[in-house]
Amino acid sequence: MRIVVTGAAGFVGSHLSEKLVALGHEVVGIDRFTDYYSRDAKEKNLERLRDEGRFSLSEVDLATADLEPVFDGAEVIFHQAAQPGVRASWGRTFDAYLRDNVLATQRVLEAVKSRRGSPVRRVVYASSSSVYGNIDELPMRESSPTRPFSPYGVTKLAAEHLCELYRMNHGIPTTSLRYFTVYGPRQRPDMAFHKFIQAARRGEKIPLFGDGEQTRDFTFVADIVDANIAAMNATEGGVFNIGGGSRVTVNQVLATLGEVVGPLKVEHGNKQLGDVNHTWADTTRARTLLGFAPKVTLAEGLRAEAEWLAAVST
Repeated sequence: MRIVVTGAAGFVGSHLSEKLVALGHEVVGIDRFTDYYSRDAKEKNLERLRDEGRFSLSEVDLATADLEPVFDGAEVIFHQAAQPGVRASWGRTFDAYLRDNVLATQRVLEAVKSRRGSPVRRVVYASSSSVYGNIDELPMRESSPTRPFSPYGVTKLAAEHLCELYRMNHGIPTTSLRYFTVYGPRQRPDMAFHKFIQAARRGEKIPLFGDGEQTRDFTFVADIVDANIAAMNATEGGVFNIGGGSRVTVNQVLATLGEVVGPLKVEHGNKQLGDVNHTWADTTRARTLLGFAPKVTLAEGLRAEAEWLAAVST
C-alpha cells in the first residue's frame, strides 16, 4: 500500500515508517522540522529510511500546504505530527499548539474528505493520555471523563474530537490512539527518561519534579508501532487506549534505571504545572478489537533506550 506518515522524522513517526517499509509498503513521510528540538536529531532518526527505495520525504507544513496532492494515492494516513510538550504549552507558545495540533488535524481531515478517486481506508491519529487529566477513575477507560490538565491536553482532545466528528458526519474511517507515556530509542530530549539517562551517564543530578510518587503507564515505542499497525488493519475505528502495562511510580522507575546504568543522584524540585498525578490505561478495548498486547517490559525498554543514548552520544 501507499501510506502517508505525518511527523515522520519524529520519535514515533520514524519508528513507524521503518516498520511500514519493512512490511513492504510505500511510505511518504511528511515533516515540517519545527524547532522544538534540533533538526540534527530528527535527521538522525531518518538515517535508515534515507536509504530505503520505498520511502520518500516531503518537507510540508500541514497548516498551510495544499494537502490533496500530498495524499494522492494514499490508502492509509498515520497522523503523528504534533507540537509536543505539556510544560511548554502555557503562555504565548499556545499559538503553536493550536496551529500544529488542531488546525493541522482539521486540514488533514478536510483533504481526506475532499479527495477524488478511491477513499482512504484509514486515518490513524496519535492522541494522548493527556486528554484525561487528573481524574479519580483508575484505570482510565475510553468512556472515562476527559478533563485535560494542560493546554497541550486541550489541543490533543480537540483534534481527537475533530477525528470523531469527521468519522460520524463524513464517514472518514478514523482511529484515535491515546498513547500513554511513550519511551525508548529516539525519545525526544525534553522527555523524562532521556533526561534521566543522560544525567546518570554524566554523573549529574537527575531533576525530579515532585516527590516521585506520581505514577505513569509507560509504553515502549515498539508497542506503540504495533498498535498503529493493528489499527490500520482493523475494521473497527474510534478511540483506543494504548498503554504498556508498566504502571509504576517515578521512584520505581529510578530504582530500575539505577540497575541499568548505575547509581543515581536525584535532585527533587517542585511539581510542574500541567503534570497529572496518575495515569493508567485500561486497554481492554484495544486488546479485544485490535488484538493489541504490549510485549516489552519496563526494564527491557529502559535498557534499550540507555544503549541507544550511549551509542548516539559517543
